[in-house]
Amino acid sequence: MTEEPTAGAAPAAQEAPAEPGPETEKSPWDDPRLPWTGKPSKKDIACWAAVVGSGLFLLILLPFRAALVGTHPVLGELLNGSTESIISAAAFARVGHGSLIVAILAAFPGIMKFDLVWWWAGSLWGEKLILLVSGRRSHGPKYMERVNKWGPRFTWPAVIVSDFLPIPTSIIYAVAGWAGMGFVTFIALDFIASGLWIGLLVSLGWALGHHAVVVAQAISKYSLWISLAIVVMVVAGQFRGSRRKRLVPPEPPAPRP
Repeated sequence: MTEEPTAGAAPAAQEAPAEPGPETEKSPWDDPRLPWTGKPSKKDIACWAAVVGSGLFLLILLPFRAALVGTHPVLGELLNGSTESIISAAAFARVGHGSLIVAILAAFPGIMKFDLVWWWAGSLWGEKLILLVSGRRSHGPKYMERVNKWGPRFTWPAVIVSDFLPIPTSIIYAVAGWAGMGFVTFIALDFIASGLWIGLLVSLGWALGHHAVVVAQAISKYSLWISLAIVVMVVAGQFRGSRRKRLVPPEPPAPRP
């Protein structure tokens, strides 16, 4: 005669606490400072290398920006696409030292060289990257809300006027990628935006002429001290930002259900 199981009895498998399996362990790749979740793919690694490489490239050029303004402004705008180099190149062309056409054409690759990287990163990682790039700023979430509301009616004009806005253009390009803007569309709009910005700076340099050349040459004369000041400010800013992050208390763990 078999005994009926009592109502309060539970299977032994349910009484023993389940041991955490490998899938419940936190992956070493789950770092909030990284834009992806889990183990990165080859695309993730390639895009992240491009993002980091672009930052290192600009950081390495910092000590040479001031020196190139008054000596080789066309080379400066080709490498860095900086505002001062474009104005200086146009001013040198005005006084007969260089070609205005060369000054205009050299500025395009200098300005646009890393824009596609941020568009690609936005299309890969979306909201997480935008929040990482925007940091404490509210621009990233604000732009994402507008994209959800207006779509291309917001992203297209935003890319066109990106160089004129007082925020990092990387945020806008990442938002454009996250919103699904196509490769050809982004390149075309970015070219238009760069052309508008270059036209403004070249016009300013051409109008200033000799006065801008004198200022540029003075900057190059004291380029060593100016470069040292720029490097000190960058290092101090990085140190202050990392110190602020360490002082932020960690969030309490979520209660178990």
